[in-house]
Amino acid sequence: MKNQATRREFLQVAGVTGAGFWLTAGQQRQARADANSRIAFGGIGIEGKGHSDIGNASKFCDVVAVCDTDRNRMKNAMERFPNSKGFTDYREMLDTLGDKIDAVTVSTADHTHACASLMAMRMKKHCYVQKPLTRTIYEARLMGKVAKEMGVCTQMGNQGSSERGLRTAAAQLKAGALGDIVEMHVWTDRPVGWWPQGPDPNRVKTLAGFSEKVKKEQSPEDAERAIRDMDRRIQDHLKNSIDWEAWIGPVKFREYFPGVYTPFVWRGWWDFGTGALGDIACHSLNMPMKGLDLSAPTEVVATTSGHDFDIFPTWSIIDFTYAANSWRSGFKFTWYDGGKRPAPEILQKYGIALDAGGGSIIIGTKGAMIGNGLVGCEPVRGLDIEFAPEHAEHNDGDSRNMYELCVAIQENKPERCFSNFPNQAGPLTEAMLLGNLAVWTAYEPEKRGETVKWDAASMKVTNLADIKTPGTADLIKPVYRDGYRLD
Repeated sequence: MKNQATRREFLQVAGVTGAGFWLTAGQQRQARADANSRIAFGGIGIEGKGHSDIGNASKFCDVVAVCDTDRNRMKNAMERFPNSKGFTDYREMLDTLGDKIDAVTVSTADHTHACASLMAMRMKKHCYVQKPLTRTIYEARLMGKVAKEMGVCTQMGNQGSSERGLRTAAAQLKAGALGDIVEMHVWTDRPVGWWPQGPDPNRVKTLAGFSEKVKKEQSPEDAERAIRDMDRRIQDHLKNSIDWEAWIGPVKFREYFPGVYTPFVWRGWWDFGTGALGDIACHSLNMPMKGLDLSAPTEVVATTSGHDFDIFPTWSIIDFTYAANSWRSGFKFTWYDGGKRPAPEILQKYGIALDAGGGSIIIGTKGAMIGNGLVGCEPVRGLDIEFAPEHAEHNDGDSRNMYELCVAIQENKPERCFSNFPNQAGPLTEAMLLGNLAVWTAYEPEKRGETVKWDAASMKVTNLADIKTPGTADLIKPVYRDGYRLD
């Protein structure tokens, strides 16, 4: 099979480059596995990020199944992996090939991450899931719980986890290199230029809406022709390309309309995505979550450009309050998206040059860590504090991140993965999604929303009874459609 290492080659690489976490270089553990077996992967969502996810899995393992709700994409993937079988519904894939699949990649829209992964893990399949881990808070907590109960190896696709710099910076933070943390700021340009966000009264989402629009703008004859052509286009796409029922998955059904939700614009819709915070925070907050022992914040409040409870706002500024723990003080973290930035005096003081993508800064009593880009702050130079695991010799973090999962599977050591669901990916996603809970309440333009007070132990908004914004509880725990299992 193309691009797939032999089992013996894989074990030789693992023996040379494997290392445990929070160990110094050289303290290596050898991979141990049956040399006659191979890890068999199924890919769920195989274009976009899924293209590289299943491709990276194929460097070390076999690909025996591919699944995508777009039939054309699925067929292309079958040509790419000729020994695989194709499906448009992951439930059928797992039911049919459950005894032949050891692990899955899940690289779908956010709203189907949890339902696909939960089914796989309950069948004792290992999981590599794209960020953010889930669309809602309860799903994030449940993913960690089920992964631990089933003893499976898991990894989220925030590929910066496998970078030496990120792990070194985390170790420096944990060792107190910055002293007491005073404040933290992270910003991104998303979604500007990436996908549409913000209410738009001219946006057409259904055939009925399209019909109403063209009847106002065109002659009766032209309008009738346009409506007929659009209906034909929709029916043809539903029949020959997309399995729309499978794409909708566990959330409330809505009609397909060209270009509104697929192929990538789903990220800006509350029912399907998690907005700019979901896209970037699992990268930029990954390091401080580990280095500062951050769990969930105690309070979150946001200001936004306003939204209509259907699509995310064009920009957000979110304040997270973190309580003190046994070794550091409490502090405030502020998130900015849609082109918003920290106060100019902060940027000027630390000589931060704004780049097009975003940046971050962690300020302590002894100094600051600064980062221009998506992954997060760079390590402090000149410090002897270092967390330096050995990595596979691949050209990019994606490969190393997948490699780490494969070694964990071989060794049957779920904790080996840096971004495993119970200890890192789940808590990180949960904390991030609390920001979106605050954004939900900040629906009035440029008006501070309601403060969300969170008790992580009980997984409850302690002031939920006082929050007047409707639908807030639905972003904590979703209700799945029939045919999909949550609990």
